[in-house]
Amino acid sequence: MTDRPSSDRRWPDAPVIYQIYPRSFRDTTGSGIGDLNGIVEKLHHAADLGADAVWLSPFYPSPWDDGGYDVADHMAVHPALGTMQDFDQLVARAHDLGLRVIIDQVFNHTSTDAPWFKRSVAGDPVYSDYYVWANPKPDGTQPNNWLSQFGPPAWTWNHIRQQYYFHNFTSKQPSLNLRNPDVQAELRTIMRFWRDRGVDGFRIDAVTSLLFDPSLKDNPVAAPEVRDKVSGENFVPYTYQDHVHDLLPGDGIDFVSNLREWAGEDAFIIGEVTSGNQSIELCSRLATDGGLDAAYATDLPESGATAQAYADILTRADAPGQIGWWLSSHDQPRHLGKAGDGSAHDAKFLALVLATAPGTVLLYQGEELGLTQPELPRAAVTDPLDLLYWPDGPGREGARVPIPWAEGGNRAFTTGTPWLPMTWPEGASVAVQHIDEGSVLRFYRAAFALRRDRMGDLTLSDWSRDGQIIRLTYPDARVVLNFGPEAASIDGTPDFASVPMDGEMPGRSAGIWLR
Repeated sequence: MTDRPSSDRRWPDAPVIYQIYPRSFRDTTGSGIGDLNGIVEKLHHAADLGADAVWLSPFYPSPWDDGGYDVADHMAVHPALGTMQDFDQLVARAHDLGLRVIIDQVFNHTSTDAPWFKRSVAGDPVYSDYYVWANPKPDGTQPNNWLSQFGPPAWTWNHIRQQYYFHNFTSKQPSLNLRNPDVQAELRTIMRFWRDRGVDGFRIDAVTSLLFDPSLKDNPVAAPEVRDKVSGENFVPYTYQDHVHDLLPGDGIDFVSNLREWAGEDAFIIGEVTSGNQSIELCSRLATDGGLDAAYATDLPESGATAQAYADILTRADAPGQIGWWLSSHDQPRHLGKAGDGSAHDAKFLALVLATAPGTVLLYQGEELGLTQPELPRAAVTDPLDLLYWPDGPGREGARVPIPWAEGGNRAFTTGTPWLPMTWPEGASVAVQHIDEGSVLRFYRAAFALRRDRMGDLTLSDWSRDGQIIRLTYPDARVVLNFGPEAASIDGTPDFASVPMDGEMPGRSAGIWLR
């Protein structure tokens, strides 16, 4: 077991966190599935990028009905991914490299395979109230009109208990009753277990889904302006409702403060806000009143990373430094195809959008290679949301295609058959980009080294928007981001830029002037 965090791993004010999706990072067994030992082998890649920490997506026992976010046991390692000894080795290696370790905590729900849920279904008095159960209406229908975030009804009938159970996501992810003191005690035990193994922080999955109005009132119909803000595509029925009763009402923020107490004052905690309506305001409240270090919403990636969306976040945030800035994840299509045109030019511009952001930055594995969203055949896809709206789903599975470490074969990801087909273009691999001075990878390394070593205090002093141009002022640096296609005039030559420039900033480019 690894020692608890020490003072030499104190968190910076605006950390860069590199997300690893374990199944798609590196396979050391030939199974075609990435594993913990594969992460150990390649952790230096995250360190070379200038990351302050790695965030590990779930590696727990799970039937993988929803990409591992359907957890059956929160205090164990999935046998396909390794052992607890492998996890301890990972933490030790990360700390040796100067990296902190964040792990996902999925506290909104479990898998239906979880022993807690099976005992709850069976009526075990200890576990009977561990989940959200409700009686049907007199006509046998669901307790209210709530919808899951994927679109279908949020209630599923269980014939054994003759009750409905609630689920924010799929029917295989029953929601925990987080107002139950016994459940809270379990969650505290889980967080302390991982802190004692050397974990430095936590990413809280779907933090806005943790609590709901216990009166179970129907959600009202969403007004058009609200519907446009609700997370997800507008063709998903979930966007038809204003989620005032099923997402963090009343005492929700107070509950989140428990997470700080359970994790410890020195842990870094970042929360995922899945409510599009009032998302940035919720991020601010969670960080200020809820005790989180940062929270992030889907506004920037879902908008296609526009100047308008960037400025909207800065306008609505109480403190931009409390917002998590990101463009890609395991849950979103790769941003270079959605927010960019797939070119290295756009990849470098978007890299600087993140590298100059006034808060925590989340990088998703592979974006530093300029990877675009791959097309997958339906037969290869396992993601429930992609399949539900095939072929018009969000493309979550495409973002999980394993990353290429080298050229040829299965790109040094595995000696077996990768769990998702890998059809990356020639030259996209880490091995090739490492030796190419003009590569996207080399640019990411340089950009985030500059953020760490030369930009200084990242507290935003001032900012402005002029059409497609965003200007940021920091105590030690000035940044100009040109989101538009047209060139713009600038004063002088930047100290660092996404493309060469002198007196004029090309479209889709960015520059940094150091003081």
